[in-house]
Amino acid sequence: MAEQLLVRVDPELKRKLNKFATMEGKTSSQVVRDLIEDYVKRRDVASYIDALWERIGKDLRSKGVAPADVTKAVRAVRKAKAGNAGRR
Repeated sequence: MAEQLLVRVDPELKRKLNKFATMEGKTSSQVVRDLIEDYVKRRDVASYIDALWERIGKDLRSKGVAPADVTKAVRAVRKAKAGNAGRR
């Protein structure tokens, strides 16, 4: 079940919020929930990283790159890096 959050705002700000929300076919509560959700998402590093990997995966798939290709590339980079570490 959802919980309530009591927030105090300036009456003029509330009036404008209600006006704009109504213009968008939303309630002021829906707008505030959306804003809070967006605020938390922007600060949730794990979600950001998951979304980043999802975008990378979609981009690679759209270019015909298969998971095996990615695995092969990672192994090659790690092998080259290990080889370069021995030369220092």
